[in-house]
Amino acid sequence: MKEKAAKKKGLREGKKLLTGKWRITSMGLWDKGYFDEEVKAFISIQKGGCGEFHFGYVQGDICGEFKSTPLGVVFDFTFEATEESEQVSGDGWICTADGKIAEGEIRFHCGDKSGFLAKKLFEKIKR
Repeated sequence: MKEKAAKKKGLREGKKLLTGKWRITSMGLWDKGYFDEEVKAFISIQKGGCGEFHFGYVQGDICGEFKSTPLGVVFDFTFEATEESEQVSGDGWICTADGKIAEGEIRFHCGDKSGFLAKKLFEKIKR
């Protein structure tokens, strides 16, 4: 019973670390000139498992689930997006050990795939 409770607690804590907006800082397949072309590239994850991303000319919505793995909590997602007016889809994942730096991968259905690194964006509280 303690093991199950510990796993649930780990999943809750991992979920907290992964939710929020992440600034994509590097991608394996594309350079900064491309992935920051329209906006500063990002992926955003809400606690309910939905979110959005934008890099290069690709902008879309994600939907996924938080999973506990031996290496920690991973957000595993699918996406639907547009790339220069064309519909594209695929899947990917993102994980973090500390809630500050994350790594992941995005895979287009029957197409490109790229690893990425991201940095957590902490919103400033206005007083």
